[in-house]
Amino acid sequence: PAVAEKFTTLGARADAVAIVAADHPKVAAVVETLAARGVPVVTLLAELSTPAIAGHVGIDPRKAGRTAAWAIARLARAPGPVGILVGSHRYTNHELAEISFRSYFRENAPQFRLLESVANLEDSRLSHEATLELLKRAPDLVGIYDAGGGMEGLIAALREHGNDPHVVAVCNELIPATRLALQDGVIDAVIGTPVERLVETAVKMMLAALSGAEPARVFLPFELYVAENV
Repeated sequence: PAVAEKFTTLGARADAVAIVAADHPKVAAVVETLAARGVPVVTLLAELSTPAIAGHVGIDPRKAGRTAAWAIARLARAPGPVGILVGSHRYTNHELAEISFRSYFRENAPQFRLLESVANLEDSRLSHEATLELLKRAPDLVGIYDAGGGMEGLIAALREHGNDPHVVAVCNELIPATRLALQDGVIDAVIGTPVERLVETAVKMMLAALSGAEPARVFLPFELYVAENV
């Protein structure tokens, strides 16, 4: 709801808008109001269910979730519990990544036990607390996937834990904290968004929408980083 209020203010003084927002009825109502005014809205990373959007660009969350599952299933020392962190249950990309993550394990590695997902609001402090709680509740945890943000908190918790025995960890975005964690062996893989291409595509999409083009849906190839290629 707070995002919707800021979004309303932004849309009132823009010809077109690109946003990352949760799929909430208030957000959808604002998108529909702006579309009626002739202000096209393009979504980034997380899609919205309203048909009023002028386009979407991001990475394919289904492929991201299955890639994370593949990495954990292949690298885990043995089958066991696997934890999942999401930013919000209303971010469609996190929801689809989680569904696909679980789907991979059902199909290919049913001997692993997937725990209930925990929302960290993409906040490092909450991610830190959630990870420590997961490690406490499941001392035999073998893997964890952060499908959203707050990865600094996940990394801090694994460092505090000592990560022994090793918990295979996969998270998003190559930033200084995740790069160092890869090099130190604290996390095992990072799924990265090609940010420059994302922005470039979003701008082109907004310009096309202003010219009356039909809505487009573009999934960009994501980047996969491990310790040996950062």
